[in-house]
Amino acid sequence: MTRDADVAAQLLAELVAFKTQQAGADGIAGDERPICEHLAPLLRARGADEVAIGSGTCTDGRTGAYVLARWGTPRRIINAHIDTVPANAGWSRDPWQPHIADGRLYGLGASDTKGAIAATLVALDTAKPRDFGVLFSGDEEAGSGVMQAFLASPHAAPIREVIVCEPTARAAGIAHRGVLAQHATSLGPGGHSSKADHLPKPIAKLARLAAVLDDAALRRLHEGPAGMTGTCLNLAGLTGGVAFNVIPARGQLEWSLRPYPGFDRASWDREVAELARAIDPQITLETTLDHEPFACDALAELARPFAKRVGALDFWTEAALWAAAGKDAIVIGPGDIAQAHAADEFVELADLAWAIELFRAVIETQR
Repeated sequence: MTRDADVAAQLLAELVAFKTQQAGADGIAGDERPICEHLAPLLRARGADEVAIGSGTCTDGRTGAYVLARWGTPRRIINAHIDTVPANAGWSRDPWQPHIADGRLYGLGASDTKGAIAATLVALDTAKPRDFGVLFSGDEEAGSGVMQAFLASPHAAPIREVIVCEPTARAAGIAHRGVLAQHATSLGPGGHSSKADHLPKPIAKLARLAAVLDDAALRRLHEGPAGMTGTCLNLAGLTGGVAFNVIPARGQLEWSLRPYPGFDRASWDREVAELARAIDPQITLETTLDHEPFACDALAELARPFAKRVGALDFWTEAALWAAAGKDAIVIGPGDIAQAHAADEFVELADLAWAIELFRAVIETQR
């Protein structure tokens, strides 16, 4: 292990110990502000002209946080998220007690994306930032409320270029799909199942809707740019019954899509509405999550010397929000998405060393 990677591992161990998880089945969410308060003096010690801690409303109504450091007027920034998913079942150790074994640091968030934060701090030890910034922000694993609050603030105005850190296995992401979650609701009077031949059946209506939605997605199977064709429609759930002998009074069908860049969202919404109306005009439709796709190659040459490949990614990132706000963005960082959200999450120490060199170049070339 190099000295830089050793220092990064020590910093990362401190960061992993902060419980910044989104709420899981137990309903317990972490707190993002303490890790920001921990990071603020570390950024000041690295010569930042200003360090500010801000807040935003998370999807579940909690107050999330971010910490922003700037050297001059930040035209380019590194952005990584401080929150994590809940700890899955199957961890062999306490997820918040990091340990090193076989050249890897294990811990919740080690790969996604506290490792990138640690590598950024080490890069700042020797790089000389100018008109540069770092933003470590929360609520990325839920609804991105903190990022939306930041983008609406005056802090975002001077930023032109953003390196969005995610565990990309050393790839540089210049495009990825969006995320769209929707559901349909059907209501009826309910009643005894002996009347099922004569009463409205919400579940049956929604089952028919599920089938025609799947057909609609199959018709789009070959649409989209190379490497991202199709909609990835996922019929995720059909709920509503309480017992085998009771006609449900309510049913709900949930589905999601992964829209590709250039996806005709308006056409999709019209078709869904027409399909639902043909089954029952009383079926209601709602969109519960709407994250735009991302496509931007403006920073490809910046990352190319360090990237194993430059191309599309399989997962959504907040680069889409930056691009929608008019900023150039690229997605790259230490770790592998295969470890993210998994039990015994880890980051390779060699990846931390690679990321430190990447971030030094990102900082030094901003002039």
